[in-house]
Amino acid sequence: MQGACGTLNSMAPACAVNKSRTPKRHDFIQKEVRMQGACGTLNKKGAFGMKIEVLGEVREYPQGITYEQIAEQYQEQYGGLIALVSADGKLRELFKHANKDCRLGFFTLRDAVGHKTYVRSATMLCLKAIYDTMGEKAAAMCRLEFAVGNGTYISTGGEIAATRSNAERIRARMDELRDMAMPFRKKSYPLDEAIELFRKKGMTGKTELFRYRRSSFVNVYEMDGYYDYYYGFMLPNAGYVKWYDLQAYDEGFMLVLPDQKNPTEVKPLTERRKLFETLKASARWGHEIGIETVGELNNQICSGSISDLILVQEAEQERKISEIAREIASRQGVKFIMIAGPSSSGKTSLSHRLSIQLRTLGMTPHPVALDNYFVNREDTPLDENGDYNFECLEAIDVKRFNDDMIRLLNGERVEIPEFNFKIGRREFNGNYMKLGREDVLVIEGIHGLNPRMSYALPEESKYKIYISALINLNVDAHNRIPTTDGRLLRRLVRDARTRGASAQRTIQMWPSVRRGEEEYIFPFQEEADVMFNSATIYELAALKQYAEPLLFHIEKDQPEYYEAKRLLKFLEYFLGISSEELPRNSICREFVGGSCFRV
Repeated sequence: MQGACGTLNSMAPACAVNKSRTPKRHDFIQKEVRMQGACGTLNKKGAFGMKIEVLGEVREYPQGITYEQIAEQYQEQYGGLIALVSADGKLRELFKHANKDCRLGFFTLRDAVGHKTYVRSATMLCLKAIYDTMGEKAAAMCRLEFAVGNGTYISTGGEIAATRSNAERIRARMDELRDMAMPFRKKSYPLDEAIELFRKKGMTGKTELFRYRRSSFVNVYEMDGYYDYYYGFMLPNAGYVKWYDLQAYDEGFMLVLPDQKNPTEVKPLTERRKLFETLKASARWGHEIGIETVGELNNQICSGSISDLILVQEAEQERKISEIAREIASRQGVKFIMIAGPSSSGKTSLSHRLSIQLRTLGMTPHPVALDNYFVNREDTPLDENGDYNFECLEAIDVKRFNDDMIRLLNGERVEIPEFNFKIGRREFNGNYMKLGREDVLVIEGIHGLNPRMSYALPEESKYKIYISALINLNVDAHNRIPTTDGRLLRRLVRDARTRGASAQRTIQMWPSVRRGEEEYIFPFQEEADVMFNSATIYELAALKQYAEPLLFHIEKDQPEYYEAKRLLKFLEYFLGISSEELPRNSICREFVGGSCFRV
């Protein structure tokens, strides 16, 4: 054990002794300190300093020291800014106080949980700046809509003009609050008091959300008179939020933040106009039907009218699929319909539903999954960690795919392979195919829009569709639901059902999946002829009953525990619905089971 003395705060000076004690007790304490060779301190009860282990090193600290003070001593040993600590396996904010012996671990902005903490804190800083410069009502009316690349779009509800000058005013106030290191203060409120607090401030989304809260208390964050609620941890103060930009964009503002890989670099805003318009249209539809937040969805469930909502949502998706089919039919020479999107976006179900719509127009579609062209498991490339990299293009037998497609285009009869995920090998089970005059192939896979995937096929023969689960539902106005969370929950449920994968394994693989998306999918999304949003406004309520048991199975000592706990906390906001309500052709069925497409 180290004999070093930890950094001490003003309440506990180094080697302090409680002089109110009797000489006998005083002598005993001094003797103990000398015997341990440590600079321990005494608290009001006369106890020695705590023993805290960090990176295999044990030091003594005074009871009540903040985790931030401890983190400062180890900051240089970490590659990024420390954002959170783990105390005996429990996440703690840096402004919290240590009160007992424990083992500490640190999370930086390069860790998923640390980066989310940074984004959350930057969001509150931005809203506080809007509150200070534009007024309380303006801040309450602002809504975090969705993320586009490295930016988060903030709509203003018509309270603020989306001008460059207003963006500069807000940004300048953010800078001032950052330079003052304005603290994020956390206080637990009784549920009724929290509801009343946010009712008075016009934050109706939060009051609706809290109606369904099972806990009797709510953690509220305050920043110099501005109050807000967030479903996650915060940094100690605005001084930690060093890297950001704010720009006027469309009818609102875009808050631009660093990504997890480069947490200290604010890159120029990535322009993805097609994606933005698709997301905006989805948000508009949620507004039109009156369901923009989890609280409003829960109200719909409680009213007994969730069946109507499901039917309306499914009809809306079917209408859009029908429009895509008519566009394809109107084009001459299209033989390959390429559907691409990130993991668990619903590519397979869309390929089948689109095929049905194409049949109504006199065409003969044939769904083909690019996953069937995976190389055998032993031939799969490895990533930098030595794990199988299923997301890279090299995991696909691109040459065999192009050879098969050209043969089909030339009128030959071709046997299409089937990939057995449980044994990790490609099989040939007599699935023969031949294209006639009205035949088209509906090809789906994450690399569908990559020109290298279909290098041998004429461009005029391809119609390209980008699909993603672009969730248009917020927890409340200031707590958006990342689309990646929705897709992760989809994949958790589907992989457990169809591939025998545990939730732990799926979460473990998710960072690799996300890296693959950033490298192989997102760069090509704007090249699509059309974008399709596969998310349904009700699906998280349906996934809840399947995902929770899988997540609870992850033990505390497993690295994936923190992510599992975060997702469980997130799912607590939702009232569950039975999957029996879902139509058999619903995209959601691809994940929960029971699809008529046998996916």
